[in-house]
Amino acid sequence: MNILLLGSGGREHAIAWKIAQSTRCTHLYIAPGNAGTAAEGENVALKTDDFAAVGQFVLEHHVEMVVVGPEAPLVAGIADYFAQEPSLKNVMVVGPSRAGAMLEGSKDYAKAFMQRHNIPTARYQTFTAATLKEGQVFLDTLQAPYVLKADGLAAGKGVLIENDLATAKAHLAEMLGGKFGDASASVVIEEYLSGIELSVFVLTDGQHYLLLPSAKDYKRIGEEDTGLNTGGMGSISPVPFADKEFMKKVEERIVKPTVRGLRDEKIDYHGFIFVGLMNCGGEPYVIEYNVRMGDPETESVFPRIKSDVVELFENTARGTLDRCSLKVDPRTAACVMMVAGGYPEAYEKGKVISIGEEQEDVIVFHCGTKHGADGELLTNGGRVICATALAETLPEALMKSYNRVHTITWDGKYYRRDIGQDLLKLLI
Repeated sequence: MNILLLGSGGREHAIAWKIAQSTRCTHLYIAPGNAGTAAEGENVALKTDDFAAVGQFVLEHHVEMVVVGPEAPLVAGIADYFAQEPSLKNVMVVGPSRAGAMLEGSKDYAKAFMQRHNIPTARYQTFTAATLKEGQVFLDTLQAPYVLKADGLAAGKGVLIENDLATAKAHLAEMLGGKFGDASASVVIEEYLSGIELSVFVLTDGQHYLLLPSAKDYKRIGEEDTGLNTGGMGSISPVPFADKEFMKKVEERIVKPTVRGLRDEKIDYHGFIFVGLMNCGGEPYVIEYNVRMGDPETESVFPRIKSDVVELFENTARGTLDRCSLKVDPRTAACVMMVAGGYPEAYEKGKVISIGEEQEDVIVFHCGTKHGADGELLTNGGRVICATALAETLPEALMKSYNRVHTITWDGKYYRRDIGQDLLKLLI
């Protein structure tokens, strides 16, 4: 079949790389894609939020499946658009309806969903500009650190964690005053959970589900998890502390109630659920839901999937995921992200990249790249390129990944040198 993948980042390159391996894929289009996805299929100049243009392209190019990478078009209702257009309603869409995407589109909605279905999460309240004083009083009832979350989509930048109460109150006023635009018109304040983070990924057709490999990502720009939050500086899969006992708790207390809740509330959901968890002394608590794969977790999770993903996607879209099983590579995947100097604040684009030589069991995924007028490879984003290595052990995977990172160069390249070091300590 002809397949259209929407998105332009490292997540989409990893998904495109996997789709291109399928014998069921006749032609893969990526919109808008990047320099890396161009090697897996055909990049097309479409905006992911222009549903009419996407629909027209699908009809003209006989596309049978649309896989939605980023969250914004899902929250805007692209699955609903296809379902409601007579000429598009038979096209398979991998991605939830607008109602399902609210699990990521609104932090308040997600927390209320968790409460309704008895899913373990931190205590919280939601406030607006009209209830700023009540919000500051609620902060007084909590212990530091203080967690403030913009209710809406803020490109991964809408969560603030502060140790000082006065600073937290000031940031609450700033957020409700428009710091993140409409995304922070409402702000969720929640109790801080102490533990180790974990990303759990579920593929569901709204009735049945498959648990994909788990991963841990590294969000802060600085080593030892210091500095500003970013979209992600690296990831590891699997996670040593996510053993069978812990994952059984996750499945019984979180995954099953989430899928059952979607079904019981008659929410149309055919796609990924990304559960951001905190392991608090062996007990799982949900930090947040996302309604797509994570980035850069996809770059360590998808290389470990041995099943044909197009077959998985087709059964997801058709509601027959119970016919599928998941084959997973038992090896460890380590992904190290390389970013532009200055990221996640101001940074320059257009730097010439030297990609180096390929290395065995190491995959290079492009995140923010493009080809220049003369065909040279250029930086075109904050997160630029990552290297994912597969190996029998975590130390070996990290060594291979960093060896590849050292061969890729451009002016201003930066990367964290401590990805996976916290997990290595758990293995000692």
